[in-house]
Amino acid sequence: MTDTLHIVGGGMAGSEAAWQAASAGIDVVIHEMRPKTGTFAHKTGDLAEMVCSNSFRSDDDEQNAVGLLHWEMRAAGSLIMEMADTHRLPAGGALAVDREAFSQGVTERLMRHPRIRREDTEITSLPADGHWIFATGPLTSDALGQAIRAETGAEALAFFDAIAPIVHFDSIDLSKAWFQSRYDKGETEEERTAYLNCPMDRDQYEAFIDALLTAEKTAFHEGETAGYFDGCLPIEVMAERGRETLRHGPMKPVGLTNPHAPHIKAHAIVQLRRDNALGTLYNIVGFQTKMKYGAQADVFRMIPGLEAARFARLGGIHRNTFLNSPTLLDAELRLKSRPHIRFAGQVTGVEGYVESSAMGLLAGRLAAAAIKGHSLPPVPATTATGALVTHITGGAEAKTFQPMNVNFGLFPPVEGLKGGRRGRRDRYKGYTDRAKADWTGWLGAAG
Repeated sequence: MTDTLHIVGGGMAGSEAAWQAASAGIDVVIHEMRPKTGTFAHKTGDLAEMVCSNSFRSDDDEQNAVGLLHWEMRAAGSLIMEMADTHRLPAGGALAVDREAFSQGVTERLMRHPRIRREDTEITSLPADGHWIFATGPLTSDALGQAIRAETGAEALAFFDAIAPIVHFDSIDLSKAWFQSRYDKGETEEERTAYLNCPMDRDQYEAFIDALLTAEKTAFHEGETAGYFDGCLPIEVMAERGRETLRHGPMKPVGLTNPHAPHIKAHAIVQLRRDNALGTLYNIVGFQTKMKYGAQADVFRMIPGLEAARFARLGGIHRNTFLNSPTLLDAELRLKSRPHIRFAGQVTGVEGYVESSAMGLLAGRLAAAAIKGHSLPPVPATTATGALVTHITGGAEAKTFQPMNVNFGLFPPVEGLKGGRRGRRDRYKGYTDRAKADWTGWLGAAG
């Protein structure tokens, strides 16, 4: 069927692309190599499986760029956002989900759609014709990676994405830890108490840093280099950059008051966030690591409240592959050398679940329009979606291209609003108001 859209990869981007295209009346085949061909990071064959974290980050659509991206995707009928909202967990001002229920929900909805079918096959080459979206993510198979390099004549860039450990809740000492979201953020009591906090005094922090620096690390494979993405640094790499780095990052002791010792200010605080709806699992926020498993358990049990911690999963690290998109892709996410092929998701050089899903949403709509014989107007660069696609397909410097989260630095300035920290709230509100109006207009024009 020449009018069928083939999507390679059933992660966040591939799942969203399939939903958008099928909703537009296009027949879709999702080619997913799992579970027949697995990866070290994935545990199931479900679509949209969450690997690194269970958080979609901030849900503030007035003062945060990723929250604005949530808003745009909801307005466009996003399946990923619908399932995230359905399986939401308390997380202060963030949007966190029960990861298993979320991916099962996405899988069920897609497989019930009459225009979508799934083939558990691994695609190892770039097709010569048809309509295709490659959304193979950061764990693109070696065979397909080689095919992409052979086609483009360019080396795919790589960085290392680290996975944070998950702790069984009933092994946490609540005489030392307490529930509180930073600055008590959230509209409900559940939201305001969404995080578990473990305080450290100066001596405990210094001993923890010493242990991080001396712990045995997993060696890199031959030919790999440690080109970390700054948004997902292993904690030991952060510690190597300076002993105070973690205190100004994931262990910052601000916006929190220890009810066990309200008059004592902690030197550093480790936060854990609920990882499932039952509340039986908590992940250690920002604690991605490349320490060996035995060393991880020893080091993390130095954290007050985690002395007897039992781990449902220890941390890990894996290679992420992505295209030099400013060189290889056009403004509609098409491979310049083979315009019947689009790319979407993390393989394009966006970073994060939401950003990946947004590029899947856009690719699905663009492909559906092309199959129907018409084109969509360009997405305004003033929107979160438009700012991202503009950045990866031409706004970024190709020579130094690295994975990028959505942020207001990618948006065109709003005229008449002052810069600097003092004008930030008005400026961000200006960005989001403009984006919502322009995105609503684009959706109307796109049909």
